[in-house]
Amino acid sequence: MGKYFLSWYSLNQNEIAMKTTFAGILILFCFYMFSGCKPNKTFTENEISLIPQVKQKSQGKSSFRFKESTKFVVENVDQKIIAVQFAEYLDKASGWKSQVLIGGDEGRNQVYFKTELLMDPEGYQLEVQKNRIEVKAAKPAGFYYAMQTLRQLLPIEIERKQKQELIEWNVPVISISDSPAYKWRGFMLDVSRHFFPKKDIFQVIDYLAMHKINTLHLHLVDDQGWRIEIKKYPKLTDVGAWRVDREHMHWNSRPKQEPGEKATYGGFYTQEDIKEMVAYAQKRFITIIPEIEMPAHVTSALAAYPQFSCKGGPFTVLPGGVWPITDIYCAGKDTTFQFLEDVLSEVIELFPSRYIHIGGDEATKTEWEKCPECKKRMKTEGLINVGELQSYFIKRIEKFINSKGKILLGWDEILEGGLPAEATVMSWRGYQGGIEAANLGHDVVMSPSSDCYFDYYQGPMDQEPLAIGGYLPLKKVYDFNPLPEELTAEAAKHILGGQANLWTEYVSDLEHAEYMTFPRIAALAEALWSPKEARNWEGFSHRIQQFMKRYDQMGINYSKTKIPNRVPVLD
Repeated sequence: MGKYFLSWYSLNQNEIAMKTTFAGILILFCFYMFSGCKPNKTFTENEISLIPQVKQKSQGKSSFRFKESTKFVVENVDQKIIAVQFAEYLDKASGWKSQVLIGGDEGRNQVYFKTELLMDPEGYQLEVQKNRIEVKAAKPAGFYYAMQTLRQLLPIEIERKQKQELIEWNVPVISISDSPAYKWRGFMLDVSRHFFPKKDIFQVIDYLAMHKINTLHLHLVDDQGWRIEIKKYPKLTDVGAWRVDREHMHWNSRPKQEPGEKATYGGFYTQEDIKEMVAYAQKRFITIIPEIEMPAHVTSALAAYPQFSCKGGPFTVLPGGVWPITDIYCAGKDTTFQFLEDVLSEVIELFPSRYIHIGGDEATKTEWEKCPECKKRMKTEGLINVGELQSYFIKRIEKFINSKGKILLGWDEILEGGLPAEATVMSWRGYQGGIEAANLGHDVVMSPSSDCYFDYYQGPMDQEPLAIGGYLPLKKVYDFNPLPEELTAEAAKHILGGQANLWTEYVSDLEHAEYMTFPRIAALAEALWSPKEARNWEGFSHRIQQFMKRYDQMGINYSKTKIPNRVPVLD
């Protein structure tokens, strides 16, 4: 009997133990599944798609999980602004309300900002561990770019503006050290040929910031529209901002405005608009560079104030293309220079940028050759030809711009007849103008049309929207190198970086502008940010395919064109 009882007791004890073990496993499983405490995911290298590619990175196992309780701990107000911007992305997509604190005790599952004074002004270090994230930088720009990288490490749903269900907000354990190869990483948007409202500019700024582009060049003036309010000269926008609507016709086949015909197509930015755009960009570490064209590409200004031309008008704002460009400012009249100084004074007050772009390109000087006042100016100044007269014009404007503490920036035509003393050159007709300027000791932004003109076709012409011409596939943009090999080490120091330009003769709205810009802006961003050793086309081809899923979340109308005879962009 006792033996039987012991056997029965042992069997029941085993059964109880088994049931207890099973129940424990079940409880643990449920705990992990529903408490958010299951093991953190370990990312594969292929799951990490950073653009532009970072300078150095070392990936570990596991991940950091953002939670509603995650705090951002910063040192000062500047850092707090950056952390709050990042938290706003996270909060919209997660439905949380993140906390950003200036100072505080170090705890688990927090993000820390720490100043490291010896770093590059735009550089940063990002250290993601399982239980904490540490961000180090010397300047606010570095912290901002670190957070753009952190944003790209998060699931693509971070880009959505409404709450996303069942998303685990994990970022991989990773150590990143990063800084840009070039100071000037630019994008130019032509808002003259077609006007882009303020809300579109805000959108463009957001796009550029994610790609670590730090300069937005606005082409505010051209023959087809004057886009900035100048209070001393109200007709610049009352008249110059509007043209007759010929949008149903080919750009180069549009007849001029007829007498009595009303100009209804266009728009302009008020000075308050400009202030808002500048402030919005500054918070995203983007400098807006204004371009006020001269002496050519100014029919919109002459339509408003014909007295500043050689022949006196009348003029109308052009509804489409024009060539050659002969209606230009008169270089012989002192009143012309007073007018331009007045305009530039108001522009300089609005834009904190060190640079004021004055164009200087494509001026056909036949009216100067005939103009008695221009001839008199040439004789008085001892100028041999109209090329030297243009140099006189640009140098006189530069002297005024310098007196305001600014630097004159112009297209490479400003080299003709002699380069102004302190001017910076934007080289668009290939690299040669930039090479010449750098050898003369002038700073240069490389923007050759062959590599940087986003108004060019990016695929087969019969499969693409109508464009101005040319062919600039993604691979060619990626291969862009703003630093010519033939420059000496001393001259190479003058290459500030590079810039893409989107001229908008054939681009009438933001959706089309997005198509022409993406994904080429990603290739340009990497060409200007990432060191050569961190770059390769095959790796970028994979990453851009993953990055396009992020564009989908953002609602960007990007091009899906395949690249003939190249590594394909898409599967």
